[in-house]
Amino acid sequence: MVTKNNMLNDFSCNSRLFGKALLGVLLVLLAGCINTGQLTETQRSELDQRVRERWQALEQKDFKKAWEYSSPNYRAIFSKQLYAKKFSYAVEWELTGVEIVNYDSVAAVASVVVRVMSKPTKQTSSASVGVGAIPFARGERWIFANGQWWFSANY
Repeated sequence: MVTKNNMLNDFSCNSRLFGKALLGVLLVLLAGCINTGQLTETQRSELDQRVRERWQALEQKDFKKAWEYSSPNYRAIFSKQLYAKKFSYAVEWELTGVEIVNYDSVAAVASVVVRVMSKPTKQTSSASVGVGAIPFARGERWIFANGQWWFSANY
């Protein structure tokens, strides 16, 4: 005998199976689309250097210099002055690590994770003194164009 509960259970089971099958198909398709080409040692070294130079400019609050590492398309739209306004002088950063995690050779795009220590420039409370510097990891996208690595604001 078909009851309302049986129909709901069948629908629920079928929905879960369909969802799992759909997820499996999407993962297979996505895996086929990802191109994880290899960077040469020179490309890897140049990328690492550019990432570190940009972060050194940020650490020194030289936001106009950091802007120069942005992609040519970004710089064509956003001026140095506008770019500099998006940062705070109330925070200090210290780059502690760079890891190149992926490279799509077809798109010429590298995914990079930077590890940074962040702390306020002025300790305004005993809590901020107690907390001190806070570590964080941030994903960045770098584009290889015109023989150079460029930071992409779109990540």
